[in-house]
Amino acid sequence: MTDDCPRSSCAINRTLEIIGDRWSMLIIRDIMFAGKRHFCELLACEESISSNILATRLKNLVAHGVLTKADDPSHKQKAVYSLTEQGLALLPLLAEMQQWGAAQLVPPSRRGVRSPGELTKLASELRAAHLGRSPRRLDPRAPRRRGAAR
Repeated sequence: MTDDCPRSSCAINRTLEIIGDRWSMLIIRDIMFAGKRHFCELLACEESISSNILATRLKNLVAHGVLTKADDPSHKQKAVYSLTEQGLALLPLLAEMQQWGAAQLVPPSRRGVRSPGELTKLASELRAAHLGRSPRRLDPRAPRRRGAAR
């Protein structure tokens, strides 16, 4: 499938073609919630992703503009993966998935759901860490604070 000739015009299908597999979502999860930015850090996930699958998924996420890949200034043989605006826009989706999973699948004693305030703070931290910019609303449907700049 190419972006020029998608299999479907359905937005859900097109989204799933990019981020709908288990590994892509777990990579995004680890970058967002665990602060992992390097290949070796992502390879060490508790779900035991293989190096070839990780490499393929990272390449796909970069190709589709969800992540960027840059040389690590502290180590010439490492790359740093960062979320793009498009990748950061997935935060509300992953937060909803986490809330659903916690409510439906996880015993109450092990639930670790983030509050809306914690998600707002996390969004600001991710924007600063990955884009080097000041915070901006991730969900265009969310109400704007009075006097907040776009």
